[in-house]
Amino acid sequence: MAYKRISAEEAASLIRDKEMLALSGFTPSGCPKGIFRALSKRAIKLHEDGEEFAVGILTGASTCQSIEGDMAAAKALRFRAPFSTNKDFRTHTNIGEIEYEDMHLGHMAERLRRNFYGEIDWAIIEVSDMIEGQDICKAFLTSAGGITATIVRLAKHVIIEHNSFHHSNARYLHDTFEPIECGFGRPPIPIVSPYDRVGDNFIAIDAWKIAGVVETNIPEEARTFNEPDEATTQIGQNVAELLANDMRTGRIPSQFLPVQSGVGATGNAVFKALSASPLIPRFHVYSEVVQDAAIHYMMEGKIINASATAMTVTNERLKMVYDNIDYFSKHLTLRQSEIANSPEVIRRLGVIALNTALECDIYGNENSSHVCGSSLMNGIGGSCDYERNGYLSIFTTPSTAKNGKISAIVPMCCHVDSTEHDVDVIVTEQGVADLRGKGPIHRAHEIIENCAHPDYRPLLRDYLKHIAPMGHEPQSMRAALAFHDTFLRKGDMRLTDFAEYQV
Repeated sequence: MAYKRISAEEAASLIRDKEMLALSGFTPSGCPKGIFRALSKRAIKLHEDGEEFAVGILTGASTCQSIEGDMAAAKALRFRAPFSTNKDFRTHTNIGEIEYEDMHLGHMAERLRRNFYGEIDWAIIEVSDMIEGQDICKAFLTSAGGITATIVRLAKHVIIEHNSFHHSNARYLHDTFEPIECGFGRPPIPIVSPYDRVGDNFIAIDAWKIAGVVETNIPEEARTFNEPDEATTQIGQNVAELLANDMRTGRIPSQFLPVQSGVGATGNAVFKALSASPLIPRFHVYSEVVQDAAIHYMMEGKIINASATAMTVTNERLKMVYDNIDYFSKHLTLRQSEIANSPEVIRRLGVIALNTALECDIYGNENSSHVCGSSLMNGIGGSCDYERNGYLSIFTTPSTAKNGKISAIVPMCCHVDSTEHDVDVIVTEQGVADLRGKGPIHRAHEIIENCAHPDYRPLLRDYLKHIAPMGHEPQSMRAALAFHDTFLRKGDMRLTDFAEYQV
């Protein structure tokens, strides 16, 4: 049977004020775009007519400009979880217009099954193809998995966006597996190697839930990242040398271990360095995302297999995957996010977790989400799913930002996402601080001398030696946030004078 075809505008008209929407996709990949371009325009018109309209949006990860950016600008978002990287969303959240829960990505599907967010009114998903059965629709996803299997089962209604920009070959990349609800009798997730597939390549949807199918042909709103610069290239080389040394000493087995990497230019630089190093063998990827660099090194054979929730790649790289589906169907698996981010699987495989920080403090605590303690930058995403459960947890960051006015190494983080207990190694372009097996003072010296920029080392040494009172982790409550306070008042952390903060 053929399901009812409707326009994006007709689909948008079905959604009412205060309803909860759950979407396919993970990062800008795999998200429904046409319906939300119509929905944000509808919201603006309703507001002009004096009517209230704002919805809640639940997703697997961040989305794209057409969803959270345009919806935020249209003042059509009342609640959002679990993650965002969008500038417009950030602006409207930081002025208090949007209620935002920054949440671990691996937790979302279970929280939905347990009704943490109430009922889902609409599941809106993007598909590359579908089999339109009378009772069940078999829907084939596009470039991401996310929380789609869970939301189509729980939602009252489903709208399908069939995006013909994506080749129907995308189905051969997916492994869709949803565990039963937690509790006694829940069996293990049967993944023992990165490429293992344990489910179906489609999403099953009750046909009676489907309100309509919107036909679109819209490219992914792909983000492009800067090419590795001198700092990120050096960070990548520092990581490669650290891991090669761990292999020499037997801390990493000779066959190496699967690697996870967050999204961004630094992640691409790390993959480039690992792939170029003659000391690092061919390796597997078990991660939330694969970026352009990972796809490139898969084609070259340096990366053997990759498992992720999304291909966060340019449209040109995406087309290359579809054109080479015979190869990638055997080497690339796209999963639901609760499987990609499962603590059980991450621990079993011994994943090396590589994530990016905004700042780290001298004892090893890490902040990846907020600027100067208050302003949202992004969110934690899935970094904590990996760093808490991985075999080795590494955080990377350039040592400075804003032309040296901000130090990424500070006396105390203004906001903590990953605690010292979960951070094994900090890497900047200056060097490597290996924190394993070291107490707080030893860690502080490692971080200051190896990772801080030379402009800031004297200040950090003075803080640790003269300002911070004694204790297990010496801190001065007056001076701990002096770097941040100085930046807010003077615009440059280098102007910090700790004397101002003494009694």
